[in-house]
Amino acid sequence: MTMENVPSTADSEGRRLGGGAIATLGGLGALALFMIQNTQDATVEFLVWEFTWPVWLLILVSAALGAFVWLGLGVLRRHRRRKERREDRRD
Repeated sequence: MTMENVPSTADSEGRRLGGGAIATLGGLGALALFMIQNTQDATVEFLVWEFTWPVWLLILVSAALGAFVWLGLGVLRRHRRRKERREDRRD
């Protein structure tokens, strides 16, 4: 048997979806389905502003804002941990 016939483990592992990717795709699918089912308009009152948007757009904006905050907190956490590791190396 030659080496050309032996499948590489890196190639077969690189093509698989991880748990996080599957959860993300499932969440995006559920979000898209929810947005498709909710097309009516809604009046939003926030402090002194009042405006009318379709519910699907409110859902999309809320999800995007939530993702932005989630990623931002992750960046801050990584920065804090990196800073702590640098200080530990100096000691």
